Amino acid sequence: MSKIEEMIKKMCPDGVPYIPLMDLCGTITTGRLNANAMVENGKYPFYTCDATPFRIDTYAFDEEAILISGNGSQVGHINYYKGKFNAYQRTYVLYDFKKVEVKYLLHYLSGYLRDYIMVHSKKGSVPYITLPMLQNFKVPVPPLEVQCEIVHILDEFTLLTAELTAELTAELTARQKQYEYYRDLLLENNTAEKVKLGDCLLKIENIKWKQTDESHQYIDLSSVDRDKHVIVETKEIDKTNAPSRAQQIVKTNDVLFGGTRPMLKRSCLVTETYNNEICSTGFCVLRADTSKVLPKWIYFMISTNSFYNYVEQNQKGASYPAISDGDVKNYKISLPPIDEQEKLVELLDKFEKICNDISNGLPAEIEKRQKQYEYYRDLLLSFKEVQYE
Repeated sequence: MSKIEEMIKKMCPDGVPYIPLMDLCGTITTGRLNANAMVENGKYPFYTCDATPFRIDTYAFDEEAILISGNGSQVGHINYYKGKFNAYQRTYVLYDFKKVEVKYLLHYLSGYLRDYIMVHSKKGSVPYITLPMLQNFKVPVPPLEVQCEIVHILDEFTLLTAELTAELTAELTARQKQYEYYRDLLLENNTAEKVKLGDCLLKIENIKWKQTDESHQYIDLSSVDRDKHVIVETKEIDKTNAPSRAQQIVKTNDVLFGGTRPMLKRSCLVTETYNNEICSTGFCVLRADTSKVLPKWIYFMISTNSFYNYVEQNQKGASYPAISDGDVKNYKISLPPIDEQEKLVELLDKFEKICNDISNGLPAEIEKRQKQYEYYRDLLLSFKEVQYE
């Protein structure tokens, strides 16, 4: 029998009371400020209904506190902070804890409060928390010695997950830098002639919506995943609901480059799934003349640091920067013979696959650790209820 099992058997053999939060916290309040109060690089954390805090130059609290997002998409998100901070008017602040170890309460709220909110919010409405909902939320409260041992165990799981995340992220970053170095070296440091990108391209066509009754999948700028460089989500459109920017007909192996806010690096190859579909005019569509250049050669060329240095110098507009299709096509690329392009593309594909494998494995491994934590959390925080007096 483990230490925690022995403690529970000895100290609370019949169960534990489930105590409302109002009896565990001397203060449950909200912040007083609206979101406009935040400032860049402020001195103190400013907790809003977002998952991560912003900054502010004034503080209203100097406590060890648990902060709970009261509404919005992150409703029920839990933060912990000790020190000086401020809070938004729809963020709940809990402090002055009684009968409960604050980290124990943190683990319990993180695991079970959101489900409670979903059940008690009005059906059909955006989920939110009211003060009575929070005050009446019940928490199982074993003796403090048991709470501290549970916190010790769950903190270990949390620490292991954080360490794993840091290690895998560092490995991914190292592999990506290595890949980028060799990619740029292979693509730019060769003796091949340099030609304007536009001299290697075929013309594209725009759809004539008035002349068709067909529907199409629409590839907007947000449809392209910036990390994986693939199309991940489209929506169906026809002439009755097509946005004004839905104009360009794409073909298999076209290269799409997001010319609007171009330093976000939205680029991808069009797969067969999206052949003859429609993309936004926010993309520069690069259709390879395959007698001169491989589509993937173009794709890799517009992924280099040199290309993005060129883009940064030629984009226009401060608040909503963009680079014109003409400027993109004026960029000069190295153009070795097709057979040499094929060899280099094959090599770069292998490098990219290694990076993608690590990138795909990272969230899967973190999710596995998170499920392990949740299993033990549920095991450790499930108590038989006895009457609370």
